[in-house]
Amino acid sequence: MLDKTYPYYLANRPQSSKETLEVRDKYSGKVATRVAVPDAKATEKAIAAAVEAAAPMRAFRPWARQAVLQHCVARFSERRDELAEALCIEAGKPIRDAAGEVTRLIETFRIAAEESVRIDGETINLELAARLDGYHGYTRRVPLGPVSFITPFNFPLNLVAHKVAPAIAAGCPFVLKPSEKTPVGALIIGEVLAETDLPKGAFSILTLDGRHAAPLVEDERFKLLSFTGGQVGWELKARAGRKKVVLELGGNAACIVDADQGPRLDRVVERLVFGAFYQSGQSCIGVQRIYAHAGVYDALKKKLVAATKKLKAGDPKDKGVFLGPMIDEAAAERLHGWILEAKRAGGKILCGGRRTGNMLEATLMENVPADAKANRLEAFGPFALLAPFDTIDDAIAMVNDSDYGLQAGIFTDSLGHAMRAWNELEQGGVIVNDIPSFRVDNMPYGGVKLSGFGREGVRYAIEDMTEIRLMVMREG
Repeated sequence: MLDKTYPYYLANRPQSSKETLEVRDKYSGKVATRVAVPDAKATEKAIAAAVEAAAPMRAFRPWARQAVLQHCVARFSERRDELAEALCIEAGKPIRDAAGEVTRLIETFRIAAEESVRIDGETINLELAARLDGYHGYTRRVPLGPVSFITPFNFPLNLVAHKVAPAIAAGCPFVLKPSEKTPVGALIIGEVLAETDLPKGAFSILTLDGRHAAPLVEDERFKLLSFTGGQVGWELKARAGRKKVVLELGGNAACIVDADQGPRLDRVVERLVFGAFYQSGQSCIGVQRIYAHAGVYDALKKKLVAATKKLKAGDPKDKGVFLGPMIDEAAAERLHGWILEAKRAGGKILCGGRRTGNMLEATLMENVPADAKANRLEAFGPFALLAPFDTIDDAIAMVNDSDYGLQAGIFTDSLGHAMRAWNELEQGGVIVNDIPSFRVDNMPYGGVKLSGFGREGVRYAIEDMTEIRLMVMREG
């Protein structure tokens, strides 16, 4: 159990409050800890402090920003087990996956530390005509100023890191609202940041609920809003005013298994099962739709069902458990309802399909109608559907028949098919010979259509949090 009440952070300092929020162990349902909850006055103070910190953060030299980020890398490494345990409890994430997320947290801060001293500009040749002789252009990137962040429950460490670490590298003060379902990881990050020499007001971490987060969206003093979550992001974008907005809004990721994959089906199945069911499918790029060539469909289906049935479900603190609970019973009930709806419409459950509380079995289905919620919407749980195709044209059309477009995967030996997928799939990223769930923390990450707006990935986030400033110099 987590053995303390966690403070929120206002202008770099921990704060207690009379009001607290319960954080429950997602497997047992018991209260694991509590976190302090700020009031409206604290939110205003956090925004004002970020505005005051804009100039000191801009003057905070790249080497000093790097030192802060390197301190975080060292301290997160020292507290690795504590962070993994907290994540396992508050998010219900199997301990192996929790340990993996801590590793990614550390890597994201390390990448940001490296990028913090590589924020370069360029020299521009302006001598395009005789009248421009002696003119030279130079650019540099400067911080936008105060920025606001809203993060979801499913990666309480690394999705926070993908906003916080680039902000520090760029020199932007920030106010963060982590998910009220999983706030502890963000508050431990705040505890480590409070040990550093960041200028006063450089960060605030406010454990608000969604109803009280409006200032982070609407206040014009913020120059950027970065939001990761559900489709409500589009509403937030409409309310954000003149500020930049970056949205990562999930998807219903598809993966193509080409005709030539027969000899490699065991590896393909291993990756598909991981992609569909790791952390109970609660990933924006979890494998939801599997399209297999008719020539390998039956063999793939047989192997997928057998592998899925072997997954151990239970207490995520057990190192042998692969499938833990969903974030709450409402989420499990929603997806279970979609599964039953698809079954009533003619879909066939190949394995799984049963629910106990917030534990939903790993479920595979086929013959799911194209208009079923389980096909059209984001499942965000331990569910995947299978369907056959005859030609690569058919497969590409099936993947594109979606309102989402975050990432897709294709297993193929054909360079031509791989290039066609890259050229024609309406996705933010195409992963060849692996699942769409693949992500490295320095790559550009984001989607099209309902999946979002803009890109994350440390360097790309830094670019969003800075703007180009030009200097023109005339000789003599």
